[in-house]
Amino acid sequence: MRTRTSRLMAVALFTAATMVAVSGASAQDKESAQGQEPAQEKEKAPEKGGTVKTNPLYKVVDGFKVGLRTMNGFRAWRAGACDRCHGANQQGLVGPSLIESLKTLSKDEFVQTVTEGRLDKGMPSFKTSPTVMAHIDDLYAYLKGRSNGDITRAHVQELPEE
Repeated sequence: MRTRTSRLMAVALFTAATMVAVSGASAQDKESAQGQEPAQEKEKAPEKGGTVKTNPLYKVVDGFKVGLRTMNGFRAWRAGACDRCHGANQQGLVGPSLIESLKTLSKDEFVQTVTEGRLDKGMPSFKTSPTVMAHIDDLYAYLKGRSNGDITRAHVQELPEE
């Protein structure tokens, strides 16, 4: 009895996750048809038994498997050595916690801060860093996912291509 109930629950969760992914893809198609900017990452079917969190900025499975663009954001984080000031888990060291800061910081404020820096507070400008600047939107998505609690680990893995 317990095994059958477990299987039924797994099927129900998989069905619900698939419905979320399909409805997100439908919304993306509608946005494209209306000439609006589509979501940054395509919806994919969840991995078997995986927990899927979607947001127009990112997709994450099981709290640490992310799409290519979000992975590029993580790579930009590493390339910029942001952890030296903001901590390996974005919790803050000499610089503020980005997990807390991105709860209130707008994307425009984030881009301006990264691009121009806050020299009076010790934050350098990254406008001369090709990797950071090429992936600033992806970096924002990665950090926003961390701040929202959808990306539960600082070190992420890329979702396999389907």
